[in-house]
Amino acid sequence: MNPIRILLADDHTVMRTGLRLLLERNPGFQVVGEAANGREAIDAAAALNPDVVVMDVAMPVLNGIDAVSQISARFPKIAAVVLSMHSDESYLLRALKAGARGYLLKDSAESDLVHAIRAVSEGKAFFSPAISRMLIDDYIRQLQQRGGEDSYELLTMREREIFQLLAEGRSSKDVAAVLNLSPYTVETHRGNIMQKLNLHSLPELILYAVRKGIIS
Repeated sequence: MNPIRILLADDHTVMRTGLRLLLERNPGFQVVGEAANGREAIDAAAALNPDVVVMDVAMPVLNGIDAVSQISARFPKIAAVVLSMHSDESYLLRALKAGARGYLLKDSAESDLVHAIRAVSEGKAFFSPAISRMLIDDYIRQLQQRGGEDSYELLTMREREIFQLLAEGRSSKDVAAVLNLSPYTVETHRGNIMQKLNLHSLPELILYAVRKGIIS
């Protein structure tokens, strides 16, 4: 099996060195390049075509989230894991909308980065456990404030199956193949799911799934 090829982007040399040492202890990983800012990361992604880019949020010249957005648009097969100091939902949603599949708090990178890279390389989403717990706690709090009403209960069993597969990062075509449905039928169900849950994008659907504990 070919190793997962990784590009590291962080403006702190010590951080990049530490991440490289952490990752290269795993025989299935190969760090193919480094970048010190968002613009360098885009150029390196074009030159090296890695499987995964690990991107810091706060970097000079071009910030990490905007760099991820450009990389995702130009090279959709490159998966992105964002490293951040910020645990609030606005940063998380911005990262997902930019195309990131993973979001890690920097203080959990040592314990979670290996799992995150493996997950996103398989097309799955991955979040720091602290992020998942925060979203679940917030969801429970919202339910209590609304008197326990849960819009997820409005979904049919088929819609729940499709919801989970979409949240795991599968395309409508993949979902259709798994469930033996037509892509048109999946798209119709997807529209109904978004309407029932009052969601407007795939990143919002993924966050909702994390809140429900359906994905982690």
